[in-house]
Amino acid sequence: MTKQFEYCFHHAMECMGKDCPAPCRTILDNIADGVFTVDREYKILWFNRAAERITGFTKEEALGRPCYEIFKTVLCQGPNCPLKKTMTSGKGVAFEVNIITREGREIPVTISTAPIKDKKGETIGAVETFRDLSEIKAYKTELNGIYSFKNIISKNARMLTIFNHIKDIAVSDSTVLIYGQSGTGKELIARAIHDLSRRKDKPYITVNCGAIPDTLMESELFGYRKGAFTDARQHKPGMFSMAEGGTMFLDEIGDLSYELQVKLLRVLQDGEYYPLGGTEAFRADVRVITATNKDLFKRIAEGLFREDLYYRINVMQIDIPGLRERKEDIPLLTEHFIEKFNKKMNRNVKRISSRAYEIIFNHDFPGNIRELENIIEHAVILCKKNIIEVEHLPSYLFDNNRRKIRVSPAAAPLSELELMERDSILDVLRKYQWNREKASHALELSRTTLWRKLKKFQLVP
Repeated sequence: MTKQFEYCFHHAMECMGKDCPAPCRTILDNIADGVFTVDREYKILWFNRAAERITGFTKEEALGRPCYEIFKTVLCQGPNCPLKKTMTSGKGVAFEVNIITREGREIPVTISTAPIKDKKGETIGAVETFRDLSEIKAYKTELNGIYSFKNIISKNARMLTIFNHIKDIAVSDSTVLIYGQSGTGKELIARAIHDLSRRKDKPYITVNCGAIPDTLMESELFGYRKGAFTDARQHKPGMFSMAEGGTMFLDEIGDLSYELQVKLLRVLQDGEYYPLGGTEAFRADVRVITATNKDLFKRIAEGLFREDLYYRINVMQIDIPGLRERKEDIPLLTEHFIEKFNKKMNRNVKRISSRAYEIIFNHDFPGNIRELENIIEHAVILCKKNIIEVEHLPSYLFDNNRRKIRVSPAAAPLSELELMERDSILDVLRKYQWNREKASHALELSRTTLWRKLKKFQLVP
């Protein structure tokens, strides 16, 4: 931090929430990085224009509020809070973390903090600067041949095709039906479509059709008018009203009751709806994205789902493969989750051992990516050093009686030399993001030979 900035931050704190001197205000409001200062009670006293742009909160909304209500990260209100560490130790910290914006978007930022002291040398507050890394991250992932958006990571050919289609789908306002097993990331795909669309600055509302009772779902979706029922003492807007101009994501659409399907169909066909107890139709400018893990054709045959609604929501269809169908993504996802939980738990896990990785790789993953994430979180919690070993993995991975989970079939034990060769191949594959062509060149092996070795060491299905 430059002396000029230190001077500005010092005066920002002296102002105690009032306007800073003009030179300081001009400097702080015209730098590209977000800046805010807090007092000893972590209440925001200064909030510059870049901070408004990155977080989505205005200066007026931020001033006087606790910083964790505005600058939302997984570290807030915990022992690893950067500002708490800074004011306790009197030293600044710097690292990367994700924040949640006012609109609910998750973006990566780099953070730098510093204490602010009075003339006696006592800490009276702290300053935090932060920089939006979204564009830099996107550029780096594209350079590596990996498309990553809000934790969607893949090198699988089917997934890369989906990523390419998302860009085209996002441009239109057509309805989308996302098929996929539980834990495959259907909500992330829906969010990606919204964030790439013209509606990205408007609300994004998620409704789980299987989690809300039928008796409440109608009022949740469409709202109600005063007097609609005993406790309806005033008008209440529904989810469609809250999502006006933006996107509505209806998860588990297959669980929506037959009666509500009729009302949803009206919204999609005519663009209007009636609140519960209302006689006046409301217009709805809302894009609808749906998702399910059920066979809707089967539910249609059983009389549980309307065929006309199916064709209305299925203008564009996206089929997300399960993790067992895209096992080449396991190394990428594993490294991603290790990095995520390192930051969240302030750990320094470097990698996963070959044997532990083999067990993970040969697991069938009925819970898909969500299950892999849980496995890595479990392992990072138990790992006291920097390498995840077999004993750090959840015990159910080895219990064939509890679930139908298969550990790799018995094979002749590898010699010490073979183990060294396998670890060497794994290191090179990780370095080149599992690009076999680049890895084979670096290992001075033909691609055919590399493939045989991967099969031999059970590194591919």
